[in-house]
Amino acid sequence: MPVRTVGLAAALLAAALPLGAQQRIPRSQRGSVMQMIGPTQVTVTYSRPVARGRTIFGDVVRWDRMWNPGADSATMIVTTGPLLVEGQRLEAGEYSVWAIPGEREWTLVLSRAAHVWHTTYPGEAQDALRLTLTPKRAEHMETMTFHFPLADGPRAVLAFHWERTMVELKLELPNPP
Repeated sequence: MPVRTVGLAAALLAAALPLGAQQRIPRSQRGSVMQMIGPTQVTVTYSRPVARGRTIFGDVVRWDRMWNPGADSATMIVTTGPLLVEGQRLEAGEYSVWAIPGEREWTLVLSRAAHVWHTTYPGEAQDALRLTLTPKRAEHMETMTFHFPLADGPRAVLAFHWERTMVELKLELPNPP
């Protein structure tokens, strides 16, 4: 059978299959956000779980336990240059993002083990940064998101927002021009 005929037959077969049989749509969609901070590019890549009427913090995500804010592969942050993160130096590189949510404070961890699954924390020996942050009460956000509510030359704020919780992280160039 000529190649053209095989290709046409495959296309017709795929078109005849129900939509769900052609591709599986994951419940948590992949997302990313990128921001330039001066000459440094910061990118966060993650899966975006949905609240779906559930109480997230304190229930789905238990208090005071290590958690990766996302689903599937671990949420990653990539920076092309060094940054000060909440005043602590972070070298250029790829890092997985972890958190220990608490009712009054969160511990945020950036781990050198970047390409890992979201359920197994790589351990403190891999920590590049460990920060204590204060969560804020916010408007309801159905789908988990990371965004940059502020980007101003050599500095920016990276926000994590899901359900009624927001945690912000101050980023800036170590030696602004």
